[in-house]
Amino acid sequence: MSSPAEIVVLGAGVAGLTTAHEAQRQFPNAQITVVAKYLPGFTSPTEYVSPWAGANWHSFERERNQFAEYDAVAFTKFTDIAAKFPESGVKSMPMRDFYDNDEARKDMWFGDIVGGIKDVPKDELPEGVVVGLDMDSFVINTVAYLQWLQMQLLQRNVRFLRRSYSHVDALMRDFPDAKAFFNCTGLGARLLGGVEDESVYPTKGQTMLIAEPIKPLERMYIRICSDWNEGEFAHVFPRPLGGGVIIGGVRRDHDWTAEPDMQLAERIKERCCAIAPELGRPEDLQVISHNVGLRPSRKGGARVALEKRNGNFLVHNYGASGAGYQSSWGMAEHAVRLLKDEVADRSKL
Repeated sequence: MSSPAEIVVLGAGVAGLTTAHEAQRQFPNAQITVVAKYLPGFTSPTEYVSPWAGANWHSFERERNQFAEYDAVAFTKFTDIAAKFPESGVKSMPMRDFYDNDEARKDMWFGDIVGGIKDVPKDELPEGVVVGLDMDSFVINTVAYLQWLQMQLLQRNVRFLRRSYSHVDALMRDFPDAKAFFNCTGLGARLLGGVEDESVYPTKGQTMLIAEPIKPLERMYIRICSDWNEGEFAHVFPRPLGGGVIIGGVRRDHDWTAEPDMQLAERIKERCCAIAPELGRPEDLQVISHNVGLRPSRKGGARVALEKRNGNFLVHNYGASGAGYQSSWGMAEHAVRLLKDEVADRSKL
């Protein structure tokens, strides 16, 4: 096989859609089919969580490792998308981070990538904040962006099939002409037959979608505070294209509950209004929806790997947790390159 004639991507979250884009780019002559239980426009807090993400770009990595490289690739890609396709829901926007100690500076390996990191003037720091850092980033209207990704694929003759599979072998049987498959099932990889990755676990997130203030916000905000409950933090992300403002948040590992914690919701309001006074008073916020999503986390980090199964290539791309958007293009590029390198090596035999 010098090049696969047909490629199947299982999953239509941000990982699956981005992987389909990369597959179409690196294998332009292949027929690509995206198969998924949920497609853009649908939601599920446990099975289809991409619409629930914040989402923005802010690397979680503390050093320039493989996962950081994924983030770096995505930053460059989002730069291009925001400039050329404003209808995509991706917008360049400055971000202001607040910390209660100076240790955060040590983790900012990505200063050169974002064009530099500057200190926030002391008189602009909220109460209790020791360090404030300003940088350029991106904010993403996830609903608009997922639909944009799908429409771009449809215009390139990528097919979509709404169907659910409990085992990868059943998927392969239904597509006998395809020799290359991508597993982008996120949290579903824990239960998917033929994969059953027990390293995958949920990390619960909770946000609120609130109405935009009369005067639009000019930046995003994040605050990390060591005095808050474990896993809790604050973020304010004004979404482009009339997408309202997303405020949050929390990271609760191994929490499978899909219901919002209303006491946490009140803490989120207080904290977000404190770091973004443009929002007004907590009691005056117009809450449009309370959102819960289970991030697809994985012990040891995201999995991007290729294996041979039933005479086919099966490439895994899942487990990015809260980095799903900001690492999406880097992970997809790596996943498709694994297939391309394997195909190239075999064609030499």
